Amino acid sequence: MDLEELQKLVELMNSNDLVEVELEDDGKKIRLTKAGANQPTMSIQPSPMMSMPTAGSALSPSAVPGSADAVEGHSVTFNSPMVGTFYSSPSPAADAFVKVGDKVGASSVLCIIEAMKVMNEITADMDGEILEALVGNGEAVEFGQPLFTIKPR
Repeated sequence: MDLEELQKLVELMNSNDLVEVELEDDGKKIRLTKAGANQPTMSIQPSPMMSMPTAGSALSPSAVPGSADAVEGHSVTFNSPMVGTFYSSPSPAADAFVKVGDKVGASSVLCIIEAMKVMNEITADMDGEILEALVGNGEAVEFGQPLFTIKPR
């Protein structure tokens, strides 16, 4: 699904006063949930049928951005599920969602990625400990770019 299709879904939500839209396409599950008056958020979760890369593999078409990819030494990298601007906190004055040493759960919010003026909360897909933040607040991120290093629990 490309950004134009996502934008059409957001427009459909707004024009029909929908609160939530869920769609499964080609093994990817996409759920849009309206967070405020006209500000939907997006969550992309890998489906169990999608393959995960193995340790030491480069990002390939089978890699799942937004998921944890295995790397050396019992840690994993958590990759960006989309292109956008990375924000480590919900507002400039607020504390970061996570910092090095924090324990996270599978539904913990790690960051926000702004894409097309939509703030998308990005959640962890595993339990673990944040070892390293690889992106700074306000930086542009690419699809599949490593955002965090996490030690699984």
